[in-house]
Amino acid sequence: MKTTTKIQDIHENIPTLILRNTVIFPGVTMPVLVARKRGINAINEALEKDKLIFAVAQKKDDTDSNDLSHLYSIGTICVINKVEENDRGDKVVSLTALQRARVVEYSVIANPEYVSAKTENESDQIDLDAATEAALLKNLREISHDILDLIKANEEFKRLLNSIDSVARFTNIATQQLPIILTKKQEILELTSLKNRSLKVLELLVDQRELMKVNSEVGNLISNKTSKAYRDSILREQLKVIKEELGENEAEEEESLKDKILRAKMPEEVEKVALQQAKRLESMWPQNAESHVLKNYLELLLELPWGKPEPHEINITEAEKILNRDHYGLEKVKKNILRFLSVLKLNKNKKGSILLLVGPPGVGKTSLGQSIAESLKRNYVRISLGGVRDESEIRGHRRTYVGAMPGKIIDAIKRSKSNNPVFILDEIDKMGQSYQGDPGAALLEVLDPEQNATFRDHYLDVPYDLSNVFFVATANSLEGIPAPLLDRMEVIQLGSYTTQEKLQIAKNHILPNVFKDHGVADFQDRLLIEHINKIIHEYTREAGVRDLKRKIGTIASYLAEKIVRNESINILNNSDIENALGHKKITYDRVLDKAVPGVVTGLAWTPVGGDILFIETVMMPGTGKIMLTGKLGDVMSESAQIALSLVRSKLSPYLASVDFNKMDFHLHVPSGAIPKDGPSAGVTMFTALSSLLLNQAIDKEIAMTGEVSLRGAVLPVGGIKEKVIAAHRSGVKRIILSKQNESDLVDVPEEVRREMRFDLVEDINDLLGILFNRRQHLLTSMSPEIAACN
Repeated sequence: MKTTTKIQDIHENIPTLILRNTVIFPGVTMPVLVARKRGINAINEALEKDKLIFAVAQKKDDTDSNDLSHLYSIGTICVINKVEENDRGDKVVSLTALQRARVVEYSVIANPEYVSAKTENESDQIDLDAATEAALLKNLREISHDILDLIKANEEFKRLLNSIDSVARFTNIATQQLPIILTKKQEILELTSLKNRSLKVLELLVDQRELMKVNSEVGNLISNKTSKAYRDSILREQLKVIKEELGENEAEEEESLKDKILRAKMPEEVEKVALQQAKRLESMWPQNAESHVLKNYLELLLELPWGKPEPHEINITEAEKILNRDHYGLEKVKKNILRFLSVLKLNKNKKGSILLLVGPPGVGKTSLGQSIAESLKRNYVRISLGGVRDESEIRGHRRTYVGAMPGKIIDAIKRSKSNNPVFILDEIDKMGQSYQGDPGAALLEVLDPEQNATFRDHYLDVPYDLSNVFFVATANSLEGIPAPLLDRMEVIQLGSYTTQEKLQIAKNHILPNVFKDHGVADFQDRLLIEHINKIIHEYTREAGVRDLKRKIGTIASYLAEKIVRNESINILNNSDIENALGHKKITYDRVLDKAVPGVVTGLAWTPVGGDILFIETVMMPGTGKIMLTGKLGDVMSESAQIALSLVRSKLSPYLASVDFNKMDFHLHVPSGAIPKDGPSAGVTMFTALSSLLLNQAIDKEIAMTGEVSLRGAVLPVGGIKEKVIAAHRSGVKRIILSKQNESDLVDVPEEVRREMRFDLVEDINDLLGILFNRRQHLLTSMSPEIAACN
């Protein structure tokens, strides 16, 4: 639009219209809605003068118009073409921008109140020659035409752009129409260099074109896919009708979902749910998101084994052969398993077979489950519960959640393809708890014979019968298992292997398999039994045979390298063992070279078997205190206090010259970096203090274990088998135990029992008689008042 309005270079007091979210470029005509009182007053003032008004944008849309510091300093001098009023009383003003101008100073005029500005015109800096301007104008037109084609603009606007022969005007009109943020438009308005402004606008146009191309391509892809899916759906329906008319539908169509469900032998309740969901699925559009969820759900229902399990006759003799073939030793464990299988043979309807195998790592708990499955001729499936902290991992997720899936129990049943597998719940003692629930509580239903016949997985949402499943749980310790869960299982304890058992397992099982896996099966005879014995004692320290298997694997690798290098392979010697495994890693405590008063050998249980330990005591002038070192736990510390109290009260007839109030005792257990706890060192501590005070050394080949009470009774403790084996290995010939532990000696291997002597005691009277030949009734050391009461 052309105008004859004369523009001054400087305007001393021009009414100012504050714009929101827009900028008006020179040469552009556009309507502006004016709702604020100051703006309306400025329009009225301009109409009364020369119709000129200064239009400037504010920096933030939510800024109060009273704050003039948030106005830009560059705007445009505009002429008012027309003013209209809408229904709400706001002004709609048609403005044509004439000239860019810079503000020198803003001011507020009162009565009526509006913003006024002193401005100076900012002319374009012509820094383009004719050729460069023509080239820029050509590029600007081409890119603008591409954008107009993408938005399918009318031809009239294209002709308007073609009629513009000035780069300055073209950039102004193009920038006015670009959908860019206010700050970028203001930045272009403030550029006086025609070259810089043209290049900046060209860059913005290129970016806008590429963005619109991407959006257009994505839109076309979505549209094409939607159209294709709709077209395919129509064609399928037409094909279905055609086949029905030709009578070919039943002959050529795949087995329907309904037929599959009816053939799956589901329980009536489950079948009803499955048929309902199948009917829903058939009525859905295939591209419906819920149809995929329903399809996956129905596939799971069809894959689960629902029918009655096939009966398999249990052959106890065959089961015993399988257990003996796969596991050496563990006689008590195998006997318990065979008794359990005998009950199943006699009562085929017995529900809820749940075993818990507890023992140290590497003693064969998981492989026992595999042997049970083979004995029962059932499928075998295993899940690991170590680190499971979410209840939904057991029960599954509800299907309303995105990515929902069944829990570990139902998923394992599906994998086993049988509804009566032998199901191993590995590492059940290593489950955790979190804010997402307690998986141990979820297992209560799984392992309860009264409830698991109607187990409901959240994803499945129909009852599933787990009563035919033979559950075998494994754990290293009972401590991490909740009491309600433990109450539902029959516990079978697995102890550590003896050296003889490890030798036999290595010879008959580990050596052949490991050498075969390493490709040196023909060289088994190069590793002698004495070498395996050396590996057991000097390179491993474990209850099971897992580390032993690794070490034999290292020997096999050593042999494999020698074979590849074409070196001669002879019988291995100790030097070869050290070359393969390095210097010996394990040293066991041996009995003392010389017996010393105040030092006594005790016995301890560890997760990798038994061990011996020494209780050392000394006394010194003091005030009757006892100092304890060796990283002892609370229970062990209390045992030391009880031992000292017993010594003071029971040995007083023999220690008349000792003033306990003027003596301090120091009790130490070596290997101070290793935490120690438990009551089983009570008799050893009492004996060590007695030996110190009586100045009588205890035979270095005697070891002992047992808890002592304050009344002098020697109480039973656990881990007898492991402790006795450790004592035998360390050179101990005689062991003192509580009489109540006599039945535990049955578990000790015969070859160990034959070489040792066992003294069973009921109280410290028996202990004193055996060790110091000073047997005396306890009442003799009591005060007359207490003795009279007894």
